[in-house]
Amino acid sequence: MANLLNHKCFLLLLVSLLLISVQNKSKVQCYQYKIGDLDAWGIPTSANPLVYAQWSKYHNLTIGDTLLFLYPPSQDSVIQVTKGSYKSCNLKDPILYMNNGNSLFNITSEGLLYFTSGEPGHCQRNQKLVISVGNVTSNMDDDVAAPGPSSSSYPTVFGNIPVAPSASLPLTSNSIHIASTFHIVIIGFFMCGLFYMP
Repeated sequence: MANLLNHKCFLLLLVSLLLISVQNKSKVQCYQYKIGDLDAWGIPTSANPLVYAQWSKYHNLTIGDTLLFLYPPSQDSVIQVTKGSYKSCNLKDPILYMNNGNSLFNITSEGLLYFTSGEPGHCQRNQKLVISVGNVTSNMDDDVAAPGPSSSSYPTVFGNIPVAPSASLPLTSNSIHIASTFHIVIIGFFMCGLFYMP
């Protein structure tokens, strides 16, 4: 009888470990990236004229990630444009227009994505961004603007978010995953104890 209970306990432990394994494999992790990191979306300053060119090179974006553009809505906007419109700073007929000051863009496909300010003159001052999603073979350096005339950006009315330049904000937390795994193991051992009681 005790041998049968030990066998049941062992099977229950294996099932618990299988559940943990499935939970690990099915976990999806997406990130939200604040464009410019510590800088808000605005005309690059003379101190950092290539803020968007440098930002895009040091972030590995994937499908499911989100881009966050923060800016004063009365002073700016963000538009998604074609490659040709990006290069020529053509603001007419954007793919997407966002102007609420707290704009989120969900990445749903691989490739190069082009963004610029929707305000006249801002694109010419390098307030534009090209990002690469996935394994894109095109050379992004051809699309990144060289430093041009700079101007002081408007004040960061939303304040700075203390994030390292290459860091991002995970939407899922490993601590939640570890806690749920721990609970499954504890429940498994508790169940083994119930079955093993004489």
